[in-house]
Amino acid sequence: MSETKRPFIISTDSTSDFPASFIKENNLVIHKLHYIVDGETYGDEKELEIRDFFNRMRKGATVSTFATNPDKSKEIFRKQLSEGYDVLHIAFSSGLSSAYSNSVTAAEEVLSEFPDGRIEVIDSLCASGGQGLYVWYALKLQKEGKSMDEIIKWLNSHKMNLCHSFTVDDLSYLHRGGRISKTEKVFGTLLNIKPVLHVDNDGKLVSVTNVRGRKKALNALVDQMESHLGSFRDKNDLIIITHGDCLSDAEYVRDQVKERFGYKNFMLGYLTPTIGSHAGPGTLALFYLGIYR
Repeated sequence: MSETKRPFIISTDSTSDFPASFIKENNLVIHKLHYIVDGETYGDEKELEIRDFFNRMRKGATVSTFATNPDKSKEIFRKQLSEGYDVLHIAFSSGLSSAYSNSVTAAEEVLSEFPDGRIEVIDSLCASGGQGLYVWYALKLQKEGKSMDEIIKWLNSHKMNLCHSFTVDDLSYLHRGGRISKTEKVFGTLLNIKPVLHVDNDGKLVSVTNVRGRKKALNALVDQMESHLGSFRDKNDLIIITHGDCLSDAEYVRDQVKERFGYKNFMLGYLTPTIGSHAGPGTLALFYLGIYR
């Protein structure tokens, strides 16, 4: 579609893992993914306090998730267009969820009611703070006065520069999600193996390497960052770190990044339940711009 002069709103999914304060300060519209804890559904008006969520996981709660509700997304899109806004929606990776396809379906249906409106849905191919960083740059460009098309051009040209590095503390959750075998879980736990993972060019979570011990895993995230920065070393305006209720480890990684690369602007926050359900307590993730994923 051609560029329009209508004002536009930037929205995203709750899997961007932004702190509530950031969402409020930026009037960011959030499409919520839902999660189930011991048979009870959360995600709309009813939410678990995030530390309570992770504590319940530690105690063996049964958790699962499901994607955005197309009807709820239609409701949000319809409200925005009826108020005279166009929409740029940055969705959770299609490699990890149906949230993107659900948003596309919702947008198409709403646009049939508002032929003069515009909804652009971007597949971020990102998760957690990677998706958050992608949205953060979109908001930054919007505040600088860039048009929707200019922002979309930047997003498309930098999608493969959104680097995600994860490590988990408990292999049980990767096993439950089918990412490692039972044998890998058992022997990995016995040997104190900690995997280092990333989100690849297809937006899927894949293993990069294994190290022994938590501290080595945290340092490996920073080592990986050094190998990915390249010409983007001076282009990072924000570094995002998300964690599964392990703030001291997040602060340790932040301090290592500060010391090695000199960055000063960080956003630390909790993994929200949709991501935390699959990664588990003790997950630590680092996000930044680099020359490749």
